[in-house]
Amino acid sequence: MRRGNGYIAIEGPIGVGKTSLAQALSREFNARLILEDAEANPFLTRFYNDADKYAFPAQVYFLLSRYNQQRELAQQDLFSRTTVADYLFAKDRIFASLNLDPEEMALYDRVFGLLDAHMVRPDLVVYLAARAEVLAERLRKRKRNFERYMTFDYLERVSEAYRDFFFYYDEAPLLVVDSSEIDFVGDSADLADLIREIDRAKPGVQYFIPRKK
Repeated sequence: MRRGNGYIAIEGPIGVGKTSLAQALSREFNARLILEDAEANPFLTRFYNDADKYAFPAQVYFLLSRYNQQRELAQQDLFSRTTVADYLFAKDRIFASLNLDPEEMALYDRVFGLLDAHMVRPDLVVYLAARAEVLAERLRKRKRNFERYMTFDYLERVSEAYRDFFFYYDEAPLLVVDSSEIDFVGDSADLADLIREIDRAKPGVQYFIPRKK
């Protein structure tokens, strides 16, 4: 992907480092940065305490919040400057499919379909994958209150859902990165290697599996 213009979306399961990478890329590319504010969702903590009761309002809040943010993005000139976001709008459905019952999911899909039709498609999606035990350790280190309710089983389910989603994803060029063995936050060499792969990204699906040091 050429620097200087375009829209990059960073994706991956909870704790994989989406926001950290988006922030690093925004500095490296002098890019406009779009960050999701998950902690602003008033239903999130209640969802992790009682998923059956609060899954639907939590999901709808996320959906509408992401939609409003993406609509603002659509009004900007994406060709004048690189834009980096720490989420992909289409991923909202991953969590909906995990957490909603069939009737809720049917209603959600009707709303999602209407909103998704107006979304800007990225020029590149970077999918950060990692083993569930790596995600659990990264979550432990960052110590967010609402994340302490997550179980290892839930992290595994989320990771599997992401793998399934991106196996069929074809809406934009995709770079799949195995991030289990790299530290692009604390290791500048790891970050440089990853940025090099992003610079080289082409249409279609590509994979970056860093070697263990």
